[in-house]
Amino acid sequence: MAPKKPPCLPSLLLPLLTLLLPQADTRSFIVDRENDRFLLDGAPFRYVSGSLHYFRVPRVLWADRLLKMRMSGLNAVQFYVPWNYHEPEPGVYNFNGSRDLTAFLNEASIADLLVILRPGPYICAEWEMGGLPAWLLQKPEIQLRTSDPDFLAAVDSWFKVLLPKLYPWLYHNGGNIISIQVENEYGSYKACDFTYMRHLAGLFRALLGDRILLFTTDGPEGLKCGSLQGLYTTVDFGPADNMTEIFALLRKYEPHGPLVNSEYYTGWLDYWGQNHSTRSISAVTKGLENMLKLGASVNMYMFHGGTNFGYWNGADEKGRFLPITTSYDYDAPISEAGDPTPKLFALRNVISKFQEIPLGPLPPPSPKMMLGPLTLHLDGYLLSFLDILCPHGPIRSILPMTFEAVKQDHGFMLYRTYLTHTVSEPTQLWVPNNGVHDRAYVMVDGVFQGVLERNMKHQLFLMGKMGAKLDILLENMGRLSFGSNSSDFKGLLEPPVLGQTALNQWLMFPLKVDKLVKWWFPLPLLRSSHAQAPSGPTFYSTTFSILGEGGDTFLFLPGWTKGQVWINGFNLGRYWTRQGPQQTLYVPRPLLFSRGALNKITLLELENVPSEPQIQFLDRPILNSTLHKTYIYSLSADTQSPSEPMELSGH
Repeated sequence: MAPKKPPCLPSLLLPLLTLLLPQADTRSFIVDRENDRFLLDGAPFRYVSGSLHYFRVPRVLWADRLLKMRMSGLNAVQFYVPWNYHEPEPGVYNFNGSRDLTAFLNEASIADLLVILRPGPYICAEWEMGGLPAWLLQKPEIQLRTSDPDFLAAVDSWFKVLLPKLYPWLYHNGGNIISIQVENEYGSYKACDFTYMRHLAGLFRALLGDRILLFTTDGPEGLKCGSLQGLYTTVDFGPADNMTEIFALLRKYEPHGPLVNSEYYTGWLDYWGQNHSTRSISAVTKGLENMLKLGASVNMYMFHGGTNFGYWNGADEKGRFLPITTSYDYDAPISEAGDPTPKLFALRNVISKFQEIPLGPLPPPSPKMMLGPLTLHLDGYLLSFLDILCPHGPIRSILPMTFEAVKQDHGFMLYRTYLTHTVSEPTQLWVPNNGVHDRAYVMVDGVFQGVLERNMKHQLFLMGKMGAKLDILLENMGRLSFGSNSSDFKGLLEPPVLGQTALNQWLMFPLKVDKLVKWWFPLPLLRSSHAQAPSGPTFYSTTFSILGEGGDTFLFLPGWTKGQVWINGFNLGRYWTRQGPQQTLYVPRPLLFSRGALNKITLLELENVPSEPQIQFLDRPILNSTLHKTYIYSLSADTQSPSEPMELSGH
């Protein structure tokens, strides 16, 4: 039950009310080490939980997703709190709208779900920079996730805002939070700084008290550096891993108490350019049943994945830079669109063998809508809107500066210089030390020349007259959320070299693309006319209406290359049709105006536009189509992708 102030009642009724209401001080969630179990209010308890991230689901859909989780037999929900989602600038906090953490806790309470909270400060979660704010990198030498005084000062300041908000929601205070994780898979990080972990544990205790259960989570290989005396040790692994061996290893660090798998993987994440990941229903259900037979508490990661709207996706570094797709469907029991899948019903059957399932059917799939094809119209080249995109004008520097140095956290920045001599033959343009972070769109006098890409494409050949304008649009594809390099600076990290000449004297335009799109939305603009399909960064848009109430839908962009999409001013996320596997973007029904009202869609196409600039809205997603392969993703597919081995950790 959510904490509430008691109503004002006549004094004669107060003694009776005191007898009838459960008292907060009788509420407890503790570890019973003698009997290897949890106790909830003194009674044996085991949680069967699922992960859902409020920051990946529109607020108006929180209640729907949580209800479906409860009706699936879960008694708890586990979720992260991304620091960068709530503190966009140092000392500036946002807990409004989709960031209203208290509202989400209340929705979980209404759904009768306990809460397992993971506030970081680092969360991974395949989220931009693992939840750490990009502004930390304005101090280039900062050592993230260590006892570096600069990092600890920022962490302390943040937690002194966040944790007091959580305090009333702790279970023993009348709320629904039964346990809180300290850091996240810290044993997988290179630092192994116990001073840092002890500092966090002390900070949590100071701000939350001694009664809340604090725990750590690590993959089997991370238990050595990730666990800490005084914090309950839990592990994470998937259905393909050896449960017996991993739980035996866990017992070396936590000899007594309940076994806990804090991340039991129901699916897996997707990278651009690789296959859509799936995990078979039979493997996932068998693994869950085996753990429940042991009396273990289990959290399924993910139970509902959601969407990396806007620029919020993270990235991995596994030999090369691997950005995460916009879809975070995860092959989870509840699909990206919030629909129950065959995997959900199979897991529900397993759970019903061990604990009571709420009565009543699960809500049916949401209505879906098809529309189109719709023809988009050219609004103009990105370079034509620099005055609006960068109203304060460019920043001048001899050497190119990073996104972080100019306080541009996300999106795009344009770098401009002028050729100091004529280049009459095709001449190599390259950036030393893999210094393009992450993707560069190169233009000479406004003519698109091609792309440079981190780890993948290192050179272009250019020509131009002396004084020609060289523009390089840099895209931040998402900072590393897991991998070897923790400080993932964006932009041009080194001066580009043309032939033998290092280019200098740069103008840098931090672009406010989202603000421009929102200004466009209510205003009719003059259309540009072009005889042939343009190339390079270009804006396209159109309007459309929906008869009736409409429904959820999936935006399909056949023939488009790569870019960003906005619907009614909302940043839907990245598309990369040519790369795959994701071919459609989930469009939740609440983003659309129905009953004949006009909707506006805007695309920023970064490379090449199809000869017929059309889009469609489909009634089902296409999540597994890479290059020339085209597969319609089926929620009933009971297969495992052979090319994507299961990783033990990375969340």
